Amino acid sequence: MSGTNNGRNPRSVALVGPYGSGKSTLFEALLEAAGSPVKRPADPRNRPPTTEIRLGHATYLNDGWSILDCPGSIEFAFQTCSALSMADIAIVVCEPTPAKAAMVGPLLKTLKEEGIPHIVFINKIDTLDGGLPDTLAALQAHAASPLVLRHMPIREGETVTGYVDLVSERAYRYRKGQASELMQIPPAMLAEEQEALGRLVETLADHDDTLLEKVLDDIKPTPEELYRDMRKDLLNGDVIEVLVGAAENANGVRRLWKALRHDAPDPTDTAARKAIDPNGPPLAQVFRTAFAGHTGKLSFARVWSGAIQDGAQLGGTRLGGIYKCVSGEMTKIPEARLGDVVALGRLDGVATGAAVSPTGTPDALPFPEPPPPVYALAIATTDRKDDVKLSGALHKLAEEDPSLFVTQDQQTSETVLHGQGEMHLQTTIEHLARDYGLKLATRKPQVPYKETIRRPVHEHGRLKRQTGGHGQFADVKIDVAPRPRGEGFEFIDKIVGGAVPRNFIPAVGEAAEEACRKGPFGFPVVDISVTLVDGGFHAVDSSDMAFRTATQLAMKEALAKAEPVLLEPVDYVTISVPNDYTARAQRLLTGRRGQILGYAERPGWPGWDDVEAMVPEAEMHDLIIELRSQTTGLGTYRRRFDHLAETRAVPAGAN
Repeated sequence: MSGTNNGRNPRSVALVGPYGSGKSTLFEALLEAAGSPVKRPADPRNRPPTTEIRLGHATYLNDGWSILDCPGSIEFAFQTCSALSMADIAIVVCEPTPAKAAMVGPLLKTLKEEGIPHIVFINKIDTLDGGLPDTLAALQAHAASPLVLRHMPIREGETVTGYVDLVSERAYRYRKGQASELMQIPPAMLAEEQEALGRLVETLADHDDTLLEKVLDDIKPTPEELYRDMRKDLLNGDVIEVLVGAAENANGVRRLWKALRHDAPDPTDTAARKAIDPNGPPLAQVFRTAFAGHTGKLSFARVWSGAIQDGAQLGGTRLGGIYKCVSGEMTKIPEARLGDVVALGRLDGVATGAAVSPTGTPDALPFPEPPPPVYALAIATTDRKDDVKLSGALHKLAEEDPSLFVTQDQQTSETVLHGQGEMHLQTTIEHLARDYGLKLATRKPQVPYKETIRRPVHEHGRLKRQTGGHGQFADVKIDVAPRPRGEGFEFIDKIVGGAVPRNFIPAVGEAAEEACRKGPFGFPVVDISVTLVDGGFHAVDSSDMAFRTATQLAMKEALAKAEPVLLEPVDYVTISVPNDYTARAQRLLTGRRGQILGYAERPGWPGWDDVEAMVPEAEMHDLIIELRSQTTGLGTYRRRFDHLAETRAVPAGAN
């Protein structure tokens, strides 16, 4: 039955939030409270950052759940967006610190735009310093919907010892690692509790005329009425519930479970929101791909309709196993049904984001687009015999992570890895070393400089060799001139009277173009014209090769005399930052030889600015690192090649 919590359809919840907010600790605490514990690190402070989606399965009060623990770093945001596209509800985990509220803003915006119901869980409430209203106000500044506080922390001195549930008007004392204990609301908090409850009711009444009438008539609504309205408004995106707790001590975790159980939509409702018929034929969508040792390729997917049996034909191949992750172990199951999030074995040829069905080829389903890369490294094996192995490994990694791009630069002959930041690429390189045994050397990618000339020149190239038998003879006279930027190479034939026979002229044009592959500074030459104006030949000793050689001699001399200049690529860059950091972004750009074009409010992002500039590509390599360090990790940019410009800076490696 759609939209009911009857335990029939398993639901999915995604844990999202900034790095360091405690998502992984909450993930483990939720599983532990549901009787599916996973191994926790001995010292949570030494926990490595989450760099890929973690999946856990649990049953809480007879309801089946899939929990997706998402990376917090912006460098792995594509994985977070992929997980959110599979979730019925999201928990936004944050710290009780107003200064860190801005880091939650982009997540709240994404959830609102995608229509994903979400709850804010203020974690680490035991570290609360100051009042919770300050944190709520800071969060509200970045939320498009009203925040509705469900829990008020109870303090004893400077210590948070429990909370008051405003809807049930019950108080609970925290017990480390256990369910909270019912207690009386402290008398000193009664007035504050009633005031907070009044604000909660007023917010809900904004979306319910019946409740509004009760408020106007000074009739107190029942908890059941408030729970009903809260759920309706949450699913409609009209409000955001706010709960508090401390996952490390399991404080507030069971109350969070109960909120999820009551408020999370049924997967049939989630499917319908995505324009998927939950009553249609079996259908699943892959949101993550992993290559996992002896099990081979695993495609993590959500079932949107029907049921899929092990051994079924999916995506043109026979399914090689269905797995759930229970207590940290992959367990094989015979069938996955509507709502399940599972790993599907050996779906060769099925890409991340693809929809699969045993009954045919389904239409594509909505899925996040990978963000454009913002950081790159040139990579090479330390042992050349590993080059083929590297190529295969990179293909698999790009399949696992669509936000990772690999290119082969034809000019520099480099293999370049493009991604979302320094940590993203470092994690990839460690993956290549750990799982594929590849040792790599990395460096900053070379900038694809070009050359051109400033003035026209006339040059004479002559080849005359006699080595016994047929010799070699060719004579060419050429005019070499600059062309407007972006016009490329042009060859013009102005031979008259047969000074150079027609059959040799193509060789002259080809040799002139080949000579542009490496100019006086060692880089390709662009935007020039070469005109063949005169020449000479020998009836016996002339050949294509002779004319090629003579042309190359002439071109080498001509390019050196024509006032060669170095050209560097310049990108059109748009930096996006909260407007508190706009001035910093401008200084950052000008410090990298950037030409500021202007700035304006970022469309659809209140409180954010877009700063536009022209920036030399040579200055772009570590821009994202400095930008994020100066904007508490929030700044990002988009770039595209715009033009080539003369530069006085002669790069290393230039002749």
